[in-house]
Amino acid sequence: MSASETLESLAVISISQDKLTATLQLLATEDTIAFTSEDWAAFLNDKGVKHGIDQQVVDKLTASPKSFMNKQVVIAQGEPAVAGKDGYIQYAYDMMDNQQRPAELEDGSVDFKEITQLKNVKRGQLIAEKIPATLGVNGKLVTGEEAVCRNGKEAFFKIGKNVVLSQDQSALYSAIDGLITMTDKNKINVFPVYEVKGDVDYKVGNIDFVGTVVIRGNVLTGFRVRAAGDIRVVGGVEGAELESDGSIEITGGILMHNKGHVKAGKNVKSTFIQDGIVSAGEDVTVTQSIMHSQVRAGRSVVCGGAKGLIVGGTIQAGESVIARTCGNTMFTPTSIEVGVRPELREELMELRAHLKETTANLDKTDKALTLLDQMAAAGQLAPDKLALRIKLTATKRQAVDDIAHTKDRILEIERSLEDTELSKVDVNHTIYGGSKIVIGRYTRFIKDPAQRVSFRYSEGDIVMLPL
Repeated sequence: MSASETLESLAVISISQDKLTATLQLLATEDTIAFTSEDWAAFLNDKGVKHGIDQQVVDKLTASPKSFMNKQVVIAQGEPAVAGKDGYIQYAYDMMDNQQRPAELEDGSVDFKEITQLKNVKRGQLIAEKIPATLGVNGKLVTGEEAVCRNGKEAFFKIGKNVVLSQDQSALYSAIDGLITMTDKNKINVFPVYEVKGDVDYKVGNIDFVGTVVIRGNVLTGFRVRAAGDIRVVGGVEGAELESDGSIEITGGILMHNKGHVKAGKNVKSTFIQDGIVSAGEDVTVTQSIMHSQVRAGRSVVCGGAKGLIVGGTIQAGESVIARTCGNTMFTPTSIEVGVRPELREELMELRAHLKETTANLDKTDKALTLLDQMAAAGQLAPDKLALRIKLTATKRQAVDDIAHTKDRILEIERSLEDTELSKVDVNHTIYGGSKIVIGRYTRFIKDPAQRVSFRYSEGDIVMLPL
């Protein structure tokens, strides 16, 4: 019997699923049987182990095979592929830091009306740099095959207003003096700041500005403030209209008497909301209470602080609502809805109508092309009809692409509307009877008070779980 045949009966080679490790187990051996390094190399090669062989282990197996009996030992180790690092955008400011801190005066006191965290830049100042991705390094499996790596993905600037790219497109600079503001879809902009040192009243009038607005006073009933950047009010908002593509922060709270509205493309922060209509593309954060108001957030509504009260009205959020107390002992109707994206439902209706119209037009185009093709086959296609045929062919191609993209978007929205796994309502203290919880398409009415509970969707129903 040859050495290879003998080893076949005495040793077992196992290769891991990722082919990066090979192990050997010696089932039995005899003192009279000896194997050379060449015998082991041939045996391993026969078993498909061709790279990363541990020669020290082979030498020990050759010198003293009996010491390995009934033991499993790593005989070969490959080199895993090393993935490249993804590129990223490095900002001159921390764009995620939205905290506002009071300015410290010379005498050590603080002025709570002076915000010092505005991300101001000068014309020509560096805003952000693109850190390039790195290439990965291929590895090698114990079988001798190459382990293919993944290269890092390049990052790209999302360019907004008043910014310019360097010639090599590796850096972003400000084109004006102003404030860095990140708007929807994380576009980087530089907006000039418009500051009102007092109330928005008849002396100031309505404001419609292409940048960020800072109001060091109140916004009075009947006035309107619109901004392409952020709006910051160091005071209160009465029955006014505030609209921002960025975020809105109100130090003194919102008391609207069901007049006007506050609408932000990103976030809304306020001390309290009473009798108000408030909507945010992302989050609504309130530190005291939301009373008898209509509040809508694309992502979450958080009513925290020592009070943290939501009572009356309707609160809608795409993912979650978190509060200390919901409702009251008077059974005031209070509706909390999560997993709700009204703007997506509206878009879905528009897409379906567009799909129906585009499909009908495509059908008409197909019929016209069929007729022109028949005329062409009979040699009766005049020059003007030939031009029409070319135009209709291009129209058909465009309509087919449009229909495909529309169907993809419809499917994406329908899936998001049905996805309620992330949706939740957390009540950290008490929820009272008269409250209503809605998650996606499901509703639960609260009859009796409950404490420290979380509402979530599970298997066709809304369940109440302890926090």
